[in-house]
Amino acid sequence: MQGSQGSNEHETVGAYALGILDDAEATAFEAHLATCEWCAQQLDELAGMEPMLAALADLPGSGTPAIGESLSAKPSPRLVERLVDDVGDRRAQKRRRSFYMIAAAAALIIAGPLAVIAANGGNSSGDTPAVATAKTTFDTLSDKVSATDKSTKVTATVAMSKKDWGTLGVVELKNVKGPLKCSLIAVGKNGERETMSSWSVPAWGYGIANATKAEAKAPLYAQGGAALTPNEIDHFEVMTFDGKRLVEVDA
Repeated sequence: MQGSQGSNEHETVGAYALGILDDAEATAFEAHLATCEWCAQQLDELAGMEPMLAALADLPGSGTPAIGESLSAKPSPRLVERLVDDVGDRRAQKRRRSFYMIAAAAALIIAGPLAVIAANGGNSSGDTPAVATAKTTFDTLSDKVSATDKSTKVTATVAMSKKDWGTLGVVELKNVKGPLKCSLIAVGKNGERETMSSWSVPAWGYGIANATKAEAKAPLYAQGGAALTPNEIDHFEVMTFDGKRLVEVDA
């Protein structure tokens, strides 16, 4: 070791090799590294150890001096403990950040324009902006197909529009009773099946003409998309999650 630097600064080489120093710490160590041959040699020996240390950080009993015995570079046990602990802490932080990012992304997806949208007849202030978007889209699209299933009595009308990426579709569903979980599926002329949207139907249902609940009288609107273009679609199906077909609509 050269100069008057303390041992703690020499041990920073492991954290630097793993890339877990912040900018200020990394800059300070690089200034030390320029004048320390021992640290430069240690840096070469520690190169590529991050995956192994990351794995060790996830094992029971990690952070013990015994781990140092299995490392070819043979750093001191105290250095190994610090490296493994640092990696474990950093990986835990990354997991927490990943969780928050996934949760935020899920919230955006749920609130996004392709989310399932049901008209709320009991909302005294009128349709919410999301509902208005789906219903407005449905009302403005001129290409509509409709059918009523003789067995289930469910009526579906699918409004569609050709897009560069495929087909935009909005389904209006009436006379459907819950509780159910359903999907709108576009079936191609080649047999390909694409789920355009999915939703839940509460016990009181949607589009029930003689319903006592105001919410149940309003139709359900679900907006989605398919990679298939309109001329590639043979028909649409409204299916329950357990495989029952509620209604089929020819395209």
